[in-house]
Amino acid sequence: MQFYTVLRASFVLALLGGATAAHAQSPNGPARKRYMFAQKNPECPVVANITKNTDEDADITGTYTHVCYRSPAEMLFEISELRKIHNWADSTYQRRLAALPPGGALVLNIRRQGPKNADPSLLTLSARTKDGKEVFTATPRPGTGRFYGRDLYQNQQLIPFIKLDPAAGPLTLVITDTRLRQQFEYQLTPQ
Repeated sequence: MQFYTVLRASFVLALLGGATAAHAQSPNGPARKRYMFAQKNPECPVVANITKNTDEDADITGTYTHVCYRSPAEMLFEISELRKIHNWADSTYQRRLAALPPGGALVLNIRRQGPKNADPSLLTLSARTKDGKEVFTATPRPGTGRFYGRDLYQNQQLIPFIKLDPAAGPLTLVITDTRLRQQFEYQLTPQ
């Protein structure tokens, strides 16, 4: 009986801690809903969603924010296949090879209402280890989005990522949108 009381008390404390963390994460804007457990992304298996930001409501309200990680090996394979298809000159291949980021890249895809709101430079990306040490921070290049539908504009950008030791473990990637005043959290396991 005492075990169930302790279990119930710890469950209530965990729920209260999650609620305060969700409230504290929002920089003066409405708090994002969070998953109890990080949800795997079917399109990108090394990224898991922590905040609920890819549902239909996000499309309707213009808060869709999606990030995917591409490893250097995957990007090298793509460049090699494109060389075969397009019959590139050696200089083009060497230029693409030299531009390949050593730690892979983050593919950032956002959909916002209005072309000015789809500017990626309004976002700040920050990755932290589980001990809270910040290992990566970036602000994407400015630009406007292209029309996506229902007054939504989409913008996609490739952001070079740093090379990390795989033993470092999973990172928490936080994307802060200054226009929406919201934060989107992901769990990232780089390769």
